[in-house]
Amino acid sequence: MSDKHEHEGQGRGEAGGPPYAECVLCREPTEYPRSRKGVTLCPVCEWQEAQRNACSG
Repeated sequence: MSDKHEHEGQGRGEAGGPPYAECVLCREPTEYPRSRKGVTLCPVCEWQEAQRNACSG
């Protein structure tokens, strides 16, 4: 059994392109460049946040 994280080495930053910002909740790479202002969330955290907001009404 390995101690490595199952997503290790598969981040978007590995494939080239701009340096991607880290998610403020889980620190995984996001779809946004580091130069983006404001809160940056990875796709998973962004989806979970949208679910929480949709159900809070």
